[in-house]
Amino acid sequence: MNRQNTKDPFVRHTVWSLWAFFLVSALVMGQSNYTINGTIADKSNGETLYGASVFLKGTTIGGVTNEYGFYSITAPQGDYILNVSYMGYQEINANITLNRDQKLDYEISENSTQLEEVVVTAEEPERALLRKPEMSVLKLNIGTVKQMPVVLGEVDILKSLQMLPGVTSNGEGSGGFHVRGGASDQNLVLLDEAIIYNTSHMFGFFSVFNADAIKDMKLYKGGIPARFGGRVSSVLDVRQKDGNNKNFAATGGIGIISSRLTLEGPMFNDKGSFLIAGRRSYADLLLKLAGETNSVSFYDLNLKSNYSINPTNKLFLSGYFGRDAFKIGNSFDSSYGNTSGNLRWNHIFNDRLFSNLSAIASRYDYDLGFSMEAFDWKSSITNYNLKYDLKYYLSNQFKLDFGASGIYYDFDPGQVNPTSETSAVNPLKLDRKKAVETGLYVNAEHQLTSNLTAQYGLRYSAFTRLGGQALTDYANSQPVVYNPILGIYERGVGIGETDFAKGDAIETFENLEPRVSFSYLLNEESSVKAGYSRTAQYIHLLSNTSSATPLDVWTPSGKFIKPQLSDQYAIGYFRNFKDKTYSVEAEAYYKTVDNRIDYIDGSDLIGQNTIETEILNGEMRAYGLELLFRKNEGDFTGWIAYTLSKSEQRTPGGTAGGLGINDGEWYNAVFDRTHDISISAAYRLNDKWSFGTNLVFQTGRPVTYPNGQYQYEGLSIASYAPRNSDRLPAYHRLDLSINYKPNKKPQNRLKGEWVLGIYNAYNRRNAASISFGQNVETGANEATRTAIFGIVPSLTYNFKF
Repeated sequence: MNRQNTKDPFVRHTVWSLWAFFLVSALVMGQSNYTINGTIADKSNGETLYGASVFLKGTTIGGVTNEYGFYSITAPQGDYILNVSYMGYQEINANITLNRDQKLDYEISENSTQLEEVVVTAEEPERALLRKPEMSVLKLNIGTVKQMPVVLGEVDILKSLQMLPGVTSNGEGSGGFHVRGGASDQNLVLLDEAIIYNTSHMFGFFSVFNADAIKDMKLYKGGIPARFGGRVSSVLDVRQKDGNNKNFAATGGIGIISSRLTLEGPMFNDKGSFLIAGRRSYADLLLKLAGETNSVSFYDLNLKSNYSINPTNKLFLSGYFGRDAFKIGNSFDSSYGNTSGNLRWNHIFNDRLFSNLSAIASRYDYDLGFSMEAFDWKSSITNYNLKYDLKYYLSNQFKLDFGASGIYYDFDPGQVNPTSETSAVNPLKLDRKKAVETGLYVNAEHQLTSNLTAQYGLRYSAFTRLGGQALTDYANSQPVVYNPILGIYERGVGIGETDFAKGDAIETFENLEPRVSFSYLLNEESSVKAGYSRTAQYIHLLSNTSSATPLDVWTPSGKFIKPQLSDQYAIGYFRNFKDKTYSVEAEAYYKTVDNRIDYIDGSDLIGQNTIETEILNGEMRAYGLELLFRKNEGDFTGWIAYTLSKSEQRTPGGTAGGLGINDGEWYNAVFDRTHDISISAAYRLNDKWSFGTNLVFQTGRPVTYPNGQYQYEGLSIASYAPRNSDRLPAYHRLDLSINYKPNKKPQNRLKGEWVLGIYNAYNRRNAASISFGQNVETGANEATRTAIFGIVPSLTYNFKF
């Protein structure tokens, strides 16, 4: 059994000592002041607001609401004006007398004059945002997302995030997203705390997130809070709406590819609410009407309800169900999808201590059928997660988060079954793998001086690969060996098996993950921030394609696959101009990742029971500069984002021998983009007409091209350049949208709008790939360029009542 970082009892002692230090510090700093706490919600529908600010005017005392709309601030006895604000909403200024602890809940109304404004950062007073040590964080308002032009008229959260610095896609028709040079499997994607393993519908054309069901989202590119673990690149935290607890409401849209409908309303005698949101494509129906035997479709369903037991206890139940189906004639069919559920209990112990207990289940599976080969392949990954998070508002200068979590994984890499008696395929059951991941964390936000604020924390994580199967033993313990004669890597020689019974620990890993960041307020308009974070990732996506696909298989760390460990450093400058009308953000970062798996040339990942014979352990590094200029107010709003970056990978031969992949030299990662420029703008002409546009330019994706050929026994054999030393042509496109809202009488509940979108307005044929071959007729070598989209118009009608 291998234990990383905690072989010495001193380390275990350090963990508990740090916990004790934080808790004792909290008690020492306590004061005999009075505390105000409560929740902030939308007056029209009762939705709690995440990031709403609550401040005492004329003081520096205040705070922001958490994910459940809860706040707590403490101040000396006296008379104050309490200010409650949230971007796009009317402010509340209430006179209060603070002579005892009080619970004050507020509901605020939308400000119709600001509904069209762009919101990129957290909705709180700009000075508080400048002071907050949180950095490398992106947040988009759902209203802003719905204004942006998108492919085929379907609003897409992920494609909207890719318009911001440090976030890229891998091209049209590809799933997943990449953050600061990281791979798609290095992103932790959460929907109401449940892990989503595949974020794509229709092979990347759409995301699994129905914007009508989403309340807010936050992407942590770096400086990941200690409460999150399990990924080394980023965390995307998406929260569903709770449901309208004031009255029944419906929203929806009818498009050329899909339609959607969301229903919400009060229940349990106004002590709770519900939300049901459904979306389905009908491309399969259109293809069938056209006489096509091919078919493609998707659907998803979002469910959520909540119930207030009393003022200090509230229950939430949420779920997501989504699936895709793809069929080519009678020769191939596929289906894949995500299922998740979460039961949460919010409990307020007192005016300073808030807690949330969650029991979560999540599953991703796919099913592939090949009629010509007469076999069916099924695979899945399932996890069960129990987590308990607490937040202690000791004072306005010191807030403490702490908690624990445990995840049980069940990896089913696949079962191949023949579908007919004449099939040449033998039944194959790949080994099922199970594992447990646990975590403890503590994190403090501490205002050290009037200008300096720190956020520091520590996460302890552990991962155990469980037994229940036999593992292959290899000669010299080498699953991969180098053949010096042929100059290639080959599978190691199996010499037997070691059987691990259920309950045995095949391998255990433990890591300490410190996180720290600082913010120094230079003046009322600007600040500098710096941070460092260490993260560990224990599960890996097996894929030697450039982007995530339904066929990808997840596998746990174990005897031959070590956890990925990342260290990221970042520094940034933030400034507001002209009374917050404009703002500038600049961040530089440097990130390293150890134990990043790489694939030997000619690796075979399909139906592979000994995956360790196809991979070598390497390392990654990524560094870059991100710039974001925003115009936040007025009829014309938007931003310009620019990223200059480098992402590289290196895989030496190590104990397998040889120089390694690409002769052990650094080479471009497949998601490397040197230059990435995005411009997004929205213009509100009047109450009826508004316009939006996106302009994107990216350096082409790295690829490996042949650089020559030779003849051997009458065959023409290609030789290749160093790995990823070439690039596809640069990617660029222009998107346009026009929103029209017909005049409606104010008393009418039904409100509608028409959205005309033009994706890739100047019909750029961006290369998804370039393949090389020989012309059958002429014998000449030729290159074939494949493009996914040209110009794509769309028309959607959205409604709500």
